[in-house]
Amino acid sequence: MSEILVLVEHVDGEVKKVTLELLTLARSLGTPAAVWAGPGYGEAARARLAEYGAQKVYVAADQEIVDYVVAPKAELLAKLVAEKSPAAVLVASTAEGKEIAGRLAIKTDSGVITDAVGLGEGFVADQSIFGGGVNVKSRVVKGTPIVTVRPNATPPEPAPGDAAEEQVTVELSEAARAARIVERVKQEKDARPELTEAAIVVSGGRGVGSAENFAIIEKLADSLGAAVGASRAATDAGWYPHQFQVGQTGKTVSPQLYIAAGISGAIQHRAGMQTAKTIVAINKDPEAPIFELADFGVVGDLHQVVPQLIEEIEKRK
Repeated sequence: MSEILVLVEHVDGEVKKVTLELLTLARSLGTPAAVWAGPGYGEAARARLAEYGAQKVYVAADQEIVDYVVAPKAELLAKLVAEKSPAAVLVASTAEGKEIAGRLAIKTDSGVITDAVGLGEGFVADQSIFGGGVNVKSRVVKGTPIVTVRPNATPPEPAPGDAAEEQVTVELSEAARAARIVERVKQEKDARPELTEAAIVVSGGRGVGSAENFAIIEKLADSLGAAVGASRAATDAGWYPHQFQVGQTGKTVSPQLYIAAGISGAIQHRAGMQTAKTIVAINKDPEAPIFELADFGVVGDLHQVVPQLIEEIEKRK
């Protein structure tokens, strides 16, 4: 089977969950080959990639690749596409990943599909477009298919691979060196998972009522090991930080479970979460648009419903 290149997302040498999802997806369509860009590669990373089916790992460990913004990774992938003729290239659908994919498409004269939530035979991608109003199937018809896939679109499943290592070097162009990273600041994170990668997300909206009341949303999230999100109305009101906004102008999430508490379900918010596998809505307005999208709905005051839900969850632990 033809190779499918998977760009590895990693932090301090640790492989991120979205890469394991991409490897799982690649296995269903061809032979996964991981591409490691930058320093940090070691035996632990190789073992992790092998665990999820990587048959080969192309390692470009040069520090210079991560000293500049985005472009070096696109040049590395372009070199591999030219040399290895892969069947496709899969990248995580993050802000950086989508820029890499776009640059790679130009360099290889190929088509690109972003924000796929599924990928089937012939690299036909499932997409949710026009603010979530239309679901389509898309396929690249020119060059090497380049697809960015949303985190949580594919449950990661282990399947041992050889993960044979091959060292790769790339001579960066002057254009790739145009924007240098001069400083990195490590953001302190709490114990909750990253919003865009979380398997469970609990979001609060206008119905929460205040910044103080978001404590109940956080408590529910913590009981489930979930990430916390918020609607635009809640972030605009200053009740929760903007980096946790879910929606068309915020972050897009595709968790296994999405709980929307006190969120009416305007199209702006739906565009950011409607690809979740299971959606639970809690709202006191029975006519709220969120119920049109929900798999399960509770009509009631979230300040009464959520504490009862937390109590039941704690009983089952």
